Amino acid sequence: MAHGTLLEQPGGLGPRRGVRATLRRYALLPLRVFLGITFTYAGLDKLTDAAFLSASGPGSLGELLDNVRSTAGAPFLVDLAQHSPTAFGYALAIGELLVGVATLLGLRARIAATGGALISLVLWLTVSWPATPYYYGNDLAYLMAWLPLALAGAEHFSADNALRLRRRRGRDMGWGGGD
Repeated sequence: MAHGTLLEQPGGLGPRRGVRATLRRYALLPLRVFLGITFTYAGLDKLTDAAFLSASGPGSLGELLDNVRSTAGAPFLVDLAQHSPTAFGYALAIGELLVGVATLLGLRARIAATGGALISLVLWLTVSWPATPYYYGNDLAYLMAWLPLALAGAEHFSADNALRLRRRRGRDMGWGGGD
């Protein structure tokens, strides 16, 4: 780019963009990969931990809920989970797994990121709430990390982008949609 105009690349390959533009286009990719791996791992870890999925006992979600009830920012959420800690544990683990895998694949990325943000919000308002100072609780940081992905989606190296290109190609070839 020179004085506000795009320069053509040699060989007619389209406009030359430069390093900054390329970095900007891929800026959310490391965040997406990190959150996808982290939530996939967290979901698998919960699903394979028999103690966590127990209603009571050491290391169980039931015990954790009992311990955080009095200090939670939203105790009604803890009460809701305490009705069936095992079912809530499975729902949490499966939710984390689905969000993580969808985020890694870039499949329905905005929906997945919104789900990740909601999971992080619930965990922050319950389990992480008593952390002092507040930045010791990691769920608030995860909540903030999900927001850019919820707003921007996954443009590069994503199933969403592949589907978008496929639809566009289909329209260009007259396969439906449009006119």
